[in-house]
Amino acid sequence: MSQLRVIALESVRAACQGCLLAHCCLPEGLVLEEIVRLDEIAKRTRLLHRGDYLFQTGDRFRALYIVKTGVVKRFAASTAGEQVVGFHLPGDVLGFDGINHQRHDCSTMALETAALCEIPFARLEVLAREVPRLQHQIYCVLSRVISGETEMLLLLGKKNAEERLAVFLVNLSQRLQRRGLSPSDFYLSMSRHDIGSYLGLAVETISRLLMRFQEDRLLRVERKHIQLLNLPALTALGHGTGATRRQQHQR
Repeated sequence: MSQLRVIALESVRAACQGCLLAHCCLPEGLVLEEIVRLDEIAKRTRLLHRGDYLFQTGDRFRALYIVKTGVVKRFAASTAGEQVVGFHLPGDVLGFDGINHQRHDCSTMALETAALCEIPFARLEVLAREVPRLQHQIYCVLSRVISGETEMLLLLGKKNAEERLAVFLVNLSQRLQRRGLSPSDFYLSMSRHDIGSYLGLAVETISRLLMRFQEDRLLRVERKHIQLLNLPALTALGHGTGATRRQQHQR
C-alpha cells in the first residue's frame, strides 16, 4: 500500500513563502517580497472541526479563504434540500461567490478537521492594486473556479452515471497529485450522499457503482478508503472510450 503524505498542522503556521501549497493558491507566481506582503495581511489560522460552517448563505462577504488542511464542501439550498456544488482541497480558494452582492450565495462546511488562511478582501484589493502580479493571480484563480464549474455542468449534462463517477474519481486523483499527495490511495472525506448530490445521482447508485468498479478491478474500496488499481482504464471510462468488464461481456 502506498504511503500518503500528510501535511502536518505545524506547516499551517508557516508563512506563505514556506508553505507547501504556495504553488496552487494566491502566492503562485509572486516574488518573495510580494509573498511577504500578502503574508502580512493573511490571518492564520482558522480551525474548523467536522460539521463547522465557514460561512452560510446570506452571510456578509468579508474575506477570501485558502484551505490549508482538510476538505470543505460548498452547497446551496434547493427544492430537494441540499445541492452540493463543490469539494475543496488544500490550496483551493473559497469565497468568490460573495463578491458581487457582498453576501455569500452558498454555504461551506468542513467535512473533517480543516485549517484555513483568512485574507480580508478590503486589504487584498488595496494590495492587488499595488502588486499587479497578485491581481493577475486572483484573476487566474477565479478563472480556474469558473472553468471547473463549467466542466461540471458539461459532465452532468452529457455523461451517464458510470462516466460521472469515473470522472469524479480521476479528477480527485489529479487534484491530490498536484498537492503532492497520493493519487491512487486516499480517503473520501465526503459521504456517498454528498457525492451523489454533487454528481446528480442517488446514494444507492454511487454505492452500486463503487462495488461494480471493484468487481472490475478498477479500484478497491473499504468504507471511505479508496485505492485506484487501474487509473488508465478508469480515465478511459470517464471519457466514454472505455468499458467495464461487465459491459464487454454484454457485447
